[in-house]
Amino acid sequence: MRTKNREGVKLLLLALPFVLFVAAFCYVPLFGWAYGFTDYRVGMSLTEANFVGFDNFLAIWQNRNEVFRVMRNTFALSFIGLIFSPLPMIFAIMINEVSSTKFKKIVQTFTTLPNFISWIVVFTLAFAMFSSDGMVNNAIKALGGTQTINPLGDNDHAWMFQWALATWKTLGWSAIIYIASIAGIDQELYNAAQVDGANRFQQILHVTIPGLQPTFFVLLLLQISNILSNGFDQYFIFYNPLTADKLEVLDYYVYKIGVLTNNYPQSIALGMLKTIVSVVLLFSANSLSKKIRGESIV
Repeated sequence: MRTKNREGVKLLLLALPFVLFVAAFCYVPLFGWAYGFTDYRVGMSLTEANFVGFDNFLAIWQNRNEVFRVMRNTFALSFIGLIFSPLPMIFAIMINEVSSTKFKKIVQTFTTLPNFISWIVVFTLAFAMFSSDGMVNNAIKALGGTQTINPLGDNDHAWMFQWALATWKTLGWSAIIYIASIAGIDQELYNAAQVDGANRFQQILHVTIPGLQPTFFVLLLLQISNILSNGFDQYFIFYNPLTADKLEVLDYYVYKIGVLTNNYPQSIALGMLKTIVSVVLLFSANSLSKKIRGESIV
């Protein structure tokens, strides 16, 4: 019992910094929700601000055309991500099928590194490649082409271009959990399938994919619960007047309302609505998982 207690204390001390981090950045800000019901302005204290009830929420509804446009962009980008959510799993299976350990490690390293690259650096690379005097357009001109491309200012294809950049940046990192799940599949299942005459593709189809389904569904349902969270950095960096209509997502809109126009109460109200909807989506996804798979994720 003493040994167990010592181990428990060690684990608690290891987890404590992360618990404090989560508490500081996820729960302490909830006290700021009080400002969403006031007419707070920069420089005022909460005691000086007047209680206005749900006026900030009504202001969001009065500006609903703009909010609906922002929600359209948010849902569209999230649904594109949901449609292509099997890509990391497929990529992990492809890596697992590579027989050369050295080549496998090289591929994993080069596909994981982009996850640690800042979006500012990604924008710099994209600008160097796709601007009017960029590498791609110079290559087109050198080959005799006359029509240049500019995905950075292409409003019609802005969603797909941003999805492609996000996929390039996160594909290798997202595949890590699937690679770990593949390593946890019982090798005897592959041996049994091989004895039954299954080729490599059939082993993937009947052993690997069913073994990855629990992991895939958990990640998919968590992705559904975060459908309103597209992120801020990517769209803040790539935002420009030519693509503003397609790249203004909810996270960026909250920033614009709060920081650029100094309307902190309304931005807090937007954040509150986002949190409430996300929690509803999480529990709805959890209930759906329980009905389909017979087990919940939370």
